Amino acid sequence: MTDLDCNELVELVTAYLEGGLDDAETRQVEEHLAGCTGCTAYVEQIRTTIAGAQALGGDGPARLPDDVRAGLIEAFRNSRR
Repeated sequence: MTDLDCNELVELVTAYLEGGLDDAETRQVEEHLAGCTGCTAYVEQIRTTIAGAQALGGDGPARLPDDVRAGLIEAFRNSRR
């Protein structure tokens, strides 16, 4: 895997926050976040959203259906254009 761009990070953020990436991918995400304030803010927004949802109750973070997740990723990509 090469250096990540912002779009690639967006696609990996769920797996990153759930601890589902291998060591090399995790390192690449963290290196990208160290130099990208926009993605750092995005990841923090996702963390805040997860924490808020957990505070409302439930057994932990719910997995979004794939079509909903894809729609959100696409909306995020389009908002950055």
